[in-house]
Amino acid sequence: MAKISVNICGLEFPNPVMPAAGPGSKDGAMCQAAARGGAGGIVTKTISVKPAEIPRPCMAQVKGGFLNTELWSELPKEQWLEKEYKMVKETGVPVIIGLGYTAEQISELARLVKPYADALELSTHYVGTDVAPMINALKAAKEAVDVPVFLKMSPHTDIKEIAKAAEAAGADGLVMINSFGPCMGIDVDTGLPLMGSKTGYGWLSGAAIRPLAVRCIYDVAQVVNIPIFGVGGVTSGRDVAEMFMAGASAVQVCTEGILKGPNVYGKIAKELNDFLDSHGYTDIAQIKGLTLKKMAERAYRAESIAPEVNHDNCTKCGICEVSCMYSAISRDEQLKIDPLKCFGCGLCVTRCPKSALSL
Repeated sequence: MAKISVNICGLEFPNPVMPAAGPGSKDGAMCQAAARGGAGGIVTKTISVKPAEIPRPCMAQVKGGFLNTELWSELPKEQWLEKEYKMVKETGVPVIIGLGYTAEQISELARLVKPYADALELSTHYVGTDVAPMINALKAAKEAVDVPVFLKMSPHTDIKEIAKAAEAAGADGLVMINSFGPCMGIDVDTGLPLMGSKTGYGWLSGAAIRPLAVRCIYDVAQVVNIPIFGVGGVTSGRDVAEMFMAGASAVQVCTEGILKGPNVYGKIAKELNDFLDSHGYTDIAQIKGLTLKKMAERAYRAESIAPEVNHDNCTKCGICEVSCMYSAISRDEQLKIDPLKCFGCGLCVTRCPKSALSL
């Protein structure tokens, strides 16, 4: 078995998969269930000075993703301090406590949660693109506690500059990305929005935003030296590997935990181990930042190269042929690809359910 434990800012995680701040860690009982389900750490649902008034309905599965109008914790901070955090500490894994949102609020809250926190995570989802409120919140937390402070970031277009500013201001790590939006979904049977917010808008999470998350991780890993927690659409061990290759040091899971339950964290960790074993890796550290290294070596090209076919794997299911816009694929006794017609787009490689095609 490969080594999948990670050390981040002195915290030892038995595996790098944990719930993101959200419904999967909404109280002490859910956090304990996550730990029993195999999570390597716990990130508690973000609290603020007052409980959130969450519009209902607040969650909906949509094609390819998930919409929500979740805010911070609906539980008062007093309940967290008197009951929930004590239950979270009993899990025995590192506890990252989510806090929001302004510097004044975080200054108050950080001191209160200090006895329970192995680290803090500060959400910046509601403060816009101005870096000043984020930095002020970060400094307020650093003044209040002596544990690592991680800054959670939205998928801004200028995420590199924000990340560099956060590192310069003392952030011990970054968490990216938060959900994307606003977005909208409509129930076509009623004509009403799926979300119960005043605008009808919600925020997109789940598998649909994973490419966006991977891009953000990849971009920021090139400009900072602090660890990155990857968040956004992790559903499997291969997804974890993808985020590590982009530069992540650990991952957080939200939507998949909601849809599949708390055992999903251990399932994903096992799949990660299986992936590493099957590819000959002995330590997850071997794939961290791998894509950054390979991109430095890869030559850009614009000419076509036809995929190679592993006929032992191919079942001639026809998926590749149907979606080939260049009529380059045919099925006789064996699958054939005409190199003169093939555009080299790569779609067939990604669609093949048996990994019979490769570029």
